Amino acid sequence: MEPLPTNTYVFDSESPTEMARLINQDRIVTQAMSGPLSGIADPSSLRNILDLGCGPGGWVLDVAFELPDAEVEGVDISRIMVDYANARARTQQLPNASFGVMNITESLDFPDASFDLVNARCIFAVLKREIWPLFLNECRRVLRPGGLLRLTEPVDFGHTSSAAVNQFGALLMQAIQRGGYGFSPDGSSFGITHLLPHWLEQQGYQKIRIQAHAMDFSLGTDAWADQYHNNEIFCYQMKPLLLKLELTTEEAFDRLGQQTLIDMQRETFFGMVHFLTALGQKPSAS
Repeated sequence: MEPLPTNTYVFDSESPTEMARLINQDRIVTQAMSGPLSGIADPSSLRNILDLGCGPGGWVLDVAFELPDAEVEGVDISRIMVDYANARARTQQLPNASFGVMNITESLDFPDASFDLVNARCIFAVLKREIWPLFLNECRRVLRPGGLLRLTEPVDFGHTSSAAVNQFGALLMQAIQRGGYGFSPDGSSFGITHLLPHWLEQQGYQKIRIQAHAMDFSLGTDAWADQYHNNEIFCYQMKPLLLKLELTTEEAFDRLGQQTLIDMQRETFFGMVHFLTALGQKPSAS
């Protein structure tokens, strides 16, 4: 039996609860981005597409449906999510979508110049900060000349009309920062979005573009229920890490989590979270 790869995802990637959370998050993020391929000038020209850290596969399936002539692959470290994604591809009759288990924090098991588009979204809690240079090098390696790299990350956990929800998000960002993720000097954000264009420029990408997205999760919006359940799950997923890092006490965190969920149900609750996409083209000739 092969040894299991080292998993740096901050949550339990084999948890059905986490998989359900990611299915919902994937859908509302795609909606906030105005579709799975927003910002790409000519999607019909893409023939081989790779999604890194694909989770339950929603983005891959959406793209495979939109581009039936393209081969769309997704890789993730989670066996349960990859199996689920492959099952979804079969039931949705999308033979051009496929999924495999792979650790994106290590060298990618693909030949050089294999893809026209490499996509990754919301991997702030997957890649430790020292892994980003290797990850970016591998993305460039597997891209064909003229291929596109598309990275999308959230700025933070969002801003709301509730002090409790804001404090809850601040605690989670502190835990992420102290856990070795992102590049925020003080844990007040994920500290990644402002670096994305710089990284692409550093790697020699051309025609670099940035695209901002906003997700409204105020009470009554399409995203509210998913964000409510998102925070509900975070209440117990993040609790052990927060206690281990001594960022709070069990009693204080339980009170804060309860108040977060109460406030999100008030008619006066308003919330917004922002994402940034950076898109760059690998030079046609080295």
